[in-house]
Amino acid sequence: MDLSLEELQKLFKKLGATKLVAKPLAENDNSKQQIYLGGNYDVLNVLPFGEVTADTAAKLHNFKAKLELSWLTPDGNTEIAPHSQLILYPNYPEIRLSGFLLGCKSAPSKYMQPIPKENRRPKNSWDGRVLFFGTTLDKKVIAYLGIEGSVVSNDFDKLRNTKDLSKSGVFYDIPLGLLLNTKQSLLNALTEIKNLGWTPSVRMNSHGVINSYIARNAGGYTLEALLGVRPNSIAGPDFLGWEIKAFSSKSKVTLMTPEPDGGYYGEHGVEAFLRKYGYLRGDDSMYFTGVHKVNERKVKTGQMLTLAGFDSQTNKITNIEGGITMLDSKGEPSAIWTYGDLITHWGKKHANAAYIPCKLRKEPSVDYQYTPPALIGIGTDFTKFLSAMDKGLVNYDPGPKLMNSSTEHATVKARSQFRISIKNLPALYDSFESQSF
Repeated sequence: MDLSLEELQKLFKKLGATKLVAKPLAENDNSKQQIYLGGNYDVLNVLPFGEVTADTAAKLHNFKAKLELSWLTPDGNTEIAPHSQLILYPNYPEIRLSGFLLGCKSAPSKYMQPIPKENRRPKNSWDGRVLFFGTTLDKKVIAYLGIEGSVVSNDFDKLRNTKDLSKSGVFYDIPLGLLLNTKQSLLNALTEIKNLGWTPSVRMNSHGVINSYIARNAGGYTLEALLGVRPNSIAGPDFLGWEIKAFSSKSKVTLMTPEPDGGYYGEHGVEAFLRKYGYLRGDDSMYFTGVHKVNERKVKTGQMLTLAGFDSQTNKITNIEGGITMLDSKGEPSAIWTYGDLITHWGKKHANAAYIPCKLRKEPSVDYQYTPPALIGIGTDFTKFLSAMDKGLVNYDPGPKLMNSSTEHATVKARSQFRISIKNLPALYDSFESQSF
């Protein structure tokens, strides 16, 4: 059965896919050499994956991450490929898909074999095969291979040549509906929201019900509700594949909020960390605050951030067991965020993001207004984050709190966050522009 692209799109939607991407394959994309998914970490913002772990036993040290990947057959059936995983080689850097045939009878093994040297095309040229990946809200990946000369491969090539398809790294974004230009669709939706003027502060729940909501982060939730975005298991609001963030003028944006998994904090927890390194205020609460920059000793806390195992000259991770490391005044690691854990957190972000200015008024009611321009970032990966930290553009800006610290009823609130000023956002993306709406 030879599927058309339209028929394939319908199959993916029927199986619950909310996003569909395609990668044209070259002859070195095969079972022996694995499937090349890019020369940086941006694929992690496209395909959902499991925990990232460091593999020091391999000849080339690398990170590995499991994929819950199934192969789709033309008749609409799926079968899981249980050994599928991403391999991240930081020394190159590049990412490859491995184990995608093993233990799966439905996998297209015949069309994934290495090509004899004498029969090979020019290096890295498209060989006519197209690998499609559909992703679902429950973090599953569905794969389908269009072989050379097939209807779906030819349909893809025609669509790609129209130049209407957007790209995320090596992937072409294939619409699951009628929309091709998702950026323009987003701008159209923002125009409608702008024309509403002041709107009440609200939040949409997971059932799609909008309720009144008043809190510090209500500007973002109100914008999500107006865009029809329901909270889900994937980090970050998702509108046609875009991450959406609202911000007030001259504000900073919180990029991610991972807790340390090493050092004194990782070993003993936030309360022990606060009791050792925090400071006491008159309300019987202990705090640890202040903007911490890489390689600068913070006088207030006595701490200094370092990027252990990251080469700022080549922008490469040189030690897969390294991480963002905070050292106390004695040079001891008070907190460590290992690179494997951070890659997992960063990969939950979308490759493309839109930052929307918002205004707040508190009288006669709590309302928000969203105004141009939108700040549009396209293409990101984890090494851009580390490079921005090294340059002092991304900072650690914590705010954990231990309340009633001297009593038996002490309560603790963790708040580890990495933040960036709006003006420095371009450092995180391949392209960044200001767009009216």
